[in-house]
Amino acid sequence: MNKPTTTTFVGWGRSNGSVSRHHVLHSDSELSALYTGEDSVIARGLGRAYGDAAQSGGGVVIDCTQFSEIIDLDLSLGRIRVQGGCSFEEMLRYVVVRGWFVPVTPGTSFVTVGGAIAADVHGKNHHRDGSIANYIEELVLVSPDGTHLLSRTSDPDLFWATCGGMGMTGVIVEATLQLVPIESAYVTVDTDRTNDLDSCMELLSSGDERYRYSVAWVDGRMKGRHLGRSVITSGDHAKVADLTVQQRHAPLAYDPKQLLRVPLTPPISMVNNLTLLGFNELWYRRSPEHREGETQTINTFFYPLDMLGGWNRLYGPRGFTQYQFVIPFGEEEVVRYALERLQQAGCPSSLVVLKRFGAADAAPMSFPIAGWTLALDIPLGSSSLAVALDDLDRHVANAGGRVYLAKDGRVRPELVRTMYPRLGEFVAQCQRVDPKGKIASDLSRRIGLRD
Repeated sequence: MNKPTTTTFVGWGRSNGSVSRHHVLHSDSELSALYTGEDSVIARGLGRAYGDAAQSGGGVVIDCTQFSEIIDLDLSLGRIRVQGGCSFEEMLRYVVVRGWFVPVTPGTSFVTVGGAIAADVHGKNHHRDGSIANYIEELVLVSPDGTHLLSRTSDPDLFWATCGGMGMTGVIVEATLQLVPIESAYVTVDTDRTNDLDSCMELLSSGDERYRYSVAWVDGRMKGRHLGRSVITSGDHAKVADLTVQQRHAPLAYDPKQLLRVPLTPPISMVNNLTLLGFNELWYRRSPEHREGETQTINTFFYPLDMLGGWNRLYGPRGFTQYQFVIPFGEEEVVRYALERLQQAGCPSSLVVLKRFGAADAAPMSFPIAGWTLALDIPLGSSSLAVALDDLDRHVANAGGRVYLAKDGRVRPELVRTMYPRLGEFVAQCQRVDPKGKIASDLSRRIGLRD
């Protein structure tokens, strides 16, 4: 077993760092020694959790990115079996050219399969297809008490506790996923520009049945009657008949490219009131009022930020937080309040995304519930931000909503049980497979996830 080195780990928001021993996992047989050691442990993938979920100050962080083999692909059934450290980016390179796509994807392809399951990731199609857990046929989990082969019918309580459990039940070393068939590596996209939040929500709601994928970019800078003006992009996988003559020559060609990379962290944040004002105005004005049938590549539609490597460095040395919450249908005023509250606090949001969720799955700690989800990237540094977010937390909890733990780095522990009322079921499964509490992250300690 390799000798761990000491490393400072941070989330994608580049804040709340902590020092841990860094162990690169090459074999699942190494895990038993780590579990019987003196230090706490937590698994880590590609570090795209925004907060402190994949770090364990004073403990051992298990780097799973070298444990990334694609084990098998059944082309007839569209089932792929991979090691937990395999990234979506690696998987897509392998399956798209063979006529398959992942059933659910977050907004970046640079996440591992194990990390995606641990966060029970959702995508632009949750209103139709739900979260990634619905497409996991089997997974292999190595916990302090041993190895578990899990499915929705084999040990379902532990399966569902693992999905969305933020790594607290063990290390996902292998998973089998059901893929979806595609004819091309393109998406047929419709675009609509709306003048305010009400029209945005109305258009998103009316598109639930028509579109598999749908998302709204919201201009977080607007106030008054134009509060929440948006650009909505909706679509589905393009059929060969939808493509141009040139695209039809190689409809499944897939070659994602990173166009630029931010090499260094600037001394100050490049995301501020002035730059946001210009960017938001340009983005809104350059978008068509209505356009149908545009073909976009998979990466353009699903992963636009992946084309700018290290984009999180643009926020400077203080970093940023992504605040994402979901509230049930009927509580739409919380979305409006969130936009207004952050404006009042003088906290500009560089990216605001609004989506609709379908029904929740059976995982007690899974984030999505039927309703609206709003995600905001907010630069750190304003003295009023913490107060504003604490206020929003209370509004979200009172409305029956919750914040996304995969994005969180600051929610108060007393609200977690309100936001996640099935927390006790989850804790019972953690205690069952890890009775000595060897698995711990900065997140779990901060919010009392095992208490």
